[in-house]
Amino acid sequence: MTVLPPPFNTQTGQWELPATFNFATDIVDYWAQEPEKIALITVDEDMRERVYTFADISQHAAQYANLLEAHGLAQGDRVIVMLPRIAEWQTAMTAVLRAGCVPIPCITMLTEADLAYRAAHSGARAVITLDSETAKFDDIPSVTIRACTGDAPQGWVALSEADAQPETHSAARVGIEDAAILYYTSGSTGKPKGVSHAARALYAWASSALHWLALTPQSRIWCTADTGWSKAGTSILFGPWSQGASVLFYDGPFVPEMRLELLQDYQVTCYCAAATELRRLILEDVSAYDLSQLKTTVSAGESVNPEIIHRWQALTGITLRDGYGQTETLMTITNRPGMAVKPGSMGVPLPGVEIGVRTADGTFAAKQAGGELLIKLPNPQVMTGYRDDTARTKAAQIEVDGVSYFTTGDTVDIDAEGYVFYTGRVDDLINSSGYRIGPQEVENVLSEHEAVQECAVVGVPDDERGELVKAWIILNDGFEADDRLTGALQEYVKKQTAPYKYPRRIAFVDELPKTVSGKIQRNLLRARS
Repeated sequence: MTVLPPPFNTQTGQWELPATFNFATDIVDYWAQEPEKIALITVDEDMRERVYTFADISQHAAQYANLLEAHGLAQGDRVIVMLPRIAEWQTAMTAVLRAGCVPIPCITMLTEADLAYRAAHSGARAVITLDSETAKFDDIPSVTIRACTGDAPQGWVALSEADAQPETHSAARVGIEDAAILYYTSGSTGKPKGVSHAARALYAWASSALHWLALTPQSRIWCTADTGWSKAGTSILFGPWSQGASVLFYDGPFVPEMRLELLQDYQVTCYCAAATELRRLILEDVSAYDLSQLKTTVSAGESVNPEIIHRWQALTGITLRDGYGQTETLMTITNRPGMAVKPGSMGVPLPGVEIGVRTADGTFAAKQAGGELLIKLPNPQVMTGYRDDTARTKAAQIEVDGVSYFTTGDTVDIDAEGYVFYTGRVDDLINSSGYRIGPQEVENVLSEHEAVQECAVVGVPDDERGELVKAWIILNDGFEADDRLTGALQEYVKKQTAPYKYPRRIAFVDELPKTVSGKIQRNLLRARS
């Protein structure tokens, strides 16, 4: 079998999209025609392995879809999919898409409050999660269709019941502009943003798989990203399977030696990891491992410094290729195979992606300039908009000489050869170990603690994580600024919101720097750190 045509035709210079696209039928079922073709290998922390063919995934997804529809799921419904790195995640995602519904990928670290917000904001009717996570939905009555792994509590249906369902399913017809997936991502202010993508994005995901990951039907990719992020779509689900590549999925703790063993034992050809992870691996002695099968290593989500690139090259003989994307745009700028890598650069735009910058004086430039990165519209990879926020969606676009552009909020420098170098954020979003964290979210939680009178949160540089969350706190009377209170505040944040957002550093102060209008000057706080 041959790979389906690429979404962007480099010969004609045009995006070529079908009128309809259902990932379950047009990709998974397509590769399932080769009965023995491996789609997925899962390994848990005890090194127990399970192997799934595309035919397995196709059948199980059909049965999941039948089970959910038997309990009332209908095309267009939104479904929270909160599962870790286990095969049920790929199966559930495929099943939801097969039914013509909209999955909302979520990480299991989310708290009850996080999920209540997402359920209310998205209008989700259904959830698929672990049996150990079901209690988080006890106070979310709007989510009425509930499925889980393991033993189902009252009001839930066990996914194992899908085994009794028919092995075929009449898939939904999904128009290329129909809603297909909804992600939640942190903003610099306020609540998380709901980023809506159409079916065209799922189809266009193949572009980065071709032109960055360099995947083929013979490839095996291992991406260590969590399941709640769009990076999982790029390198775990939509991208790899669009090319018929097999995926390694490891559900266990980070241990450098284990990473290297898995790369060796499962003959991974493409390894995708955050810079935080690679910073640890380059300290290891890799000479004891046979990594001859490894052809490609890529990274995204946080800046990769030149030291990592040089050291990884010296250890493995492989050029580490950085890339850039956003939840709103998917992968757009990458160091492509066969091109020279400039250390510190995110690379060049993927085929079909046209960029420019808005300079400090408000003018537009395409090369040899610095400013806010802009992406030309229309582009099938770019979101349809922020859910229920037309004002924010409109504000994310500008028009230059009659041409519309999406404003990324990231600042870059573009050199004479078109290479793009990341320089920072227009807003105050924190990027820590690949997680994007809105400072306002953390501030809102801290402010609810009885000890906190006022606080400010910023990202501060860190060699290992890129940035750390740091909080400056003014205490209420009667509380002592000591290590005990620091620990208590950190634990409080971990319990109230996703644990990765907690402030790893806390400074107690008497006042916060502010403008004359009372706005906190985060840039001055960063300068203190």
